[in-house]
Amino acid sequence: MYRSGAVMAWNVFKFCTALRGLGSIMILLVLGVVGVSYYAVVITNYGPGLAAGGLDSLIAFVVLVLFHCLLVMLLWSYFSVVFTDPGGVPSNWRPAVDEERGDNDPLTASEFPANSDNGRIRYCRKCNQLKPPRCHHCSVCGRCILKMDHHCVWVVNCVGALNYKYFLLFLFYTFLETSLVTLSLLPHFIAFFSDGEIPGTPGTLATTFLAFVLNLAFALSVMGFLIMHISLVAANTTTIEAYEKKTTPKWRYDLGRRRNFEQVFGMDKKYWFIPAYSEEDLRRIPALQGFEYPSKPDLDSQEF
Repeated sequence: MYRSGAVMAWNVFKFCTALRGLGSIMILLVLGVVGVSYYAVVITNYGPGLAAGGLDSLIAFVVLVLFHCLLVMLLWSYFSVVFTDPGGVPSNWRPAVDEERGDNDPLTASEFPANSDNGRIRYCRKCNQLKPPRCHHCSVCGRCILKMDHHCVWVVNCVGALNYKYFLLFLFYTFLETSLVTLSLLPHFIAFFSDGEIPGTPGTLATTFLAFVLNLAFALSVMGFLIMHISLVAANTTTIEAYEKKTTPKWRYDLGRRRNFEQVFGMDKKYWFIPAYSEEDLRRIPALQGFEYPSKPDLDSQEF
């Protein structure tokens, strides 16, 4: 935040503090959309279609299998984000070594302004402790978060080093699931505006209509959000870092697209599409722990 007389610039990352009380409501909203979609797809339309026989029965079977598989992955990823600590800084954390002065010369808070990055370590005046690289203070959680991306009211949690992959998978499976529901309910939605007779009660028809509109809206919005985060992963940056370095042409943590991807998803392909990491990846990729990040040597002194 910068002051100019009586005018204070608005920091978009502090906007989430106004949404602090919406956490539980957001979880219920997510589960509500899932419930409406389940009722419209499984109970009302495609569940009964299994007994129709012929091609309709086959289509219903395929839709139901895909729907349930994606739903399981969506909920698994979602609650992994909700219940996984994004990563905090231990109260006694110190850098492994001060490369310029050696281990024996302790770092002091006065040497590190709260909002600067000298390429080695920073100090948070709110938490009164040192901060690892790429760490930011969250005013909602009231602590510093490792590789913080943003505070998300939809998951009632910060998105950081330890749950960023789970958040991305949640977006990915949400997009696939909402797209599937939208496409599967499209014929029924079109039938609303046809002249023919539509089977079903007014209640089931209203639920189908609502499910289609909700899933279409979520699919379009999540698609944009997903594309944005794919670009962030490709550049090995976060939402906050992209905002801070918007005038910086080069980024010291950009190691190339493949290595950037591995810094978030790991190297074990079997774990890429599930919200979990292999023990081997956790051991050989320090970035997954949130304290150390490989960077380009020629840009190590880069500052925002």
